Amino acid sequence: MKPIILNQSENSEFLYIQLYEAIKCDILSGAMTAGEKLPSLRSLSKELGISLTTTELAYNQLLVEGYVTSKPQSGYYVAAINPEGGSITGLKEKSAPANLDDYTFDETPYITDLSCFDFVKWKKCAARVFNDYSGLLLFESDPQGEPALRYEISKYIYRFRGVTASPDRIVIGAGTQQITGHLSRILRKMGINLVSLEAPGYLPVQSMFRDAGFSVSHIPVAHDGIDISKLPANISSAVYVSPSNQFPTGAVMPVGRRYQLLDWAAENNSIIIEDDYDSELRYFGKPVPAMQGLDKHNRVVYLGSFSSTLFPAVKISYMVLPEEMSEIFKGIKNQYTQTCSKSEQLTLALFMEDGYYVAGIKKLRSLYAQKLQAVIKGFDRYARSMVDPLDTQSGISLTVKVRSAKKASQLCSEAKSIGLQFVPLSEVTDQSTSALIFYYNQVPLERIDELIEKLANIWATPSDSLR
Repeated sequence: MKPIILNQSENSEFLYIQLYEAIKCDILSGAMTAGEKLPSLRSLSKELGISLTTTELAYNQLLVEGYVTSKPQSGYYVAAINPEGGSITGLKEKSAPANLDDYTFDETPYITDLSCFDFVKWKKCAARVFNDYSGLLLFESDPQGEPALRYEISKYIYRFRGVTASPDRIVIGAGTQQITGHLSRILRKMGINLVSLEAPGYLPVQSMFRDAGFSVSHIPVAHDGIDISKLPANISSAVYVSPSNQFPTGAVMPVGRRYQLLDWAAENNSIIIEDDYDSELRYFGKPVPAMQGLDKHNRVVYLGSFSSTLFPAVKISYMVLPEEMSEIFKGIKNQYTQTCSKSEQLTLALFMEDGYYVAGIKKLRSLYAQKLQAVIKGFDRYARSMVDPLDTQSGISLTVKVRSAKKASQLCSEAKSIGLQFVPLSEVTDQSTSALIFYYNQVPLERIDELIEKLANIWATPSDSLR
């Protein structure tokens, strides 16, 4: 990249346009070649004496328009561009440098709020693992998960979710996919071949069960949860539900219907899979207790995850099995290895033991509630005629309906250009819909109003194809 000179007497918004134009000119002129890595956001900001946000906005615009590409945990690279039109063939991107320094910072194009998690305390617990318990790291992890972490999880879910489970009935895995894989094998050994899913529901779960060879049926969801009368009768099956925060409707199943669902499972020798995702992050009233605590017939499998309450890179999920299913798993668990990092499991165990996890959730609940209110007020102030928020009670995201002639993918790209993460709802549910999911939890509270106003202006501007 050639030296860049900016007229810094202009305001910051014009600065990012200057930077964007300078880099774009270098790419089109051939001064920067396909595959060449751009300086990191921080290094270029420091070199030019401008804010990180200004540099990030310029890079985001280049990314949206296709002049650069982004590689997670690596950086930005010049795309293969033919100024005369069409892409250049035969060009290969330069390999990303192997120097560890190039992976020091996460150069995601989205705006992030590092105050959402206390990395200092996490590093303190990680240091204790390597300093005081390093001997444990010389042996493979238990396929069921580290006993210390299973113990801490059993205490936590009993106290805060009303889930009763001894540590030996808890199974830890590296994310939902591994947990669902174990669960599928157990259900097969029980002779269960049919799984009922909520409709609308979370699409990846449907794919996991289909890929495992299960027949899948879809049960409609009303304002009070899944329609129990539509569930299979006189056949052993399983039903996958999110009774405390159904996705994407946000429906909460009342206690009376929870007992009806438990009766259905007992009468039909069936299993309820309770996905309790984001259960702690409820911002109005107390979190709704888990259904598993009401189960007297050992029919509920309880699923939990730490991705929303820690940070997404920690892929630690878990399930609580009824006694019969737990015994089946113990008979097959040694056929599989634990893919969840042992050091991260032990770090999390200490993090929970020292009270940091509970304190962190209390902080998140307060912070995210403020963010959610700021987002709703922002949409009401700047985009009332265009945007309707649909689920406003809990979680780390908000579903919105946007009245626009633009496609959902274009609306998401335009949001990304200013650092906001939106995803078409149709990509993660079995619904055909133009609604979007907005991950507001990533945005710093003090910037929400400013960015919602900017987004509303961008979305209100007709695209070139519509002018």
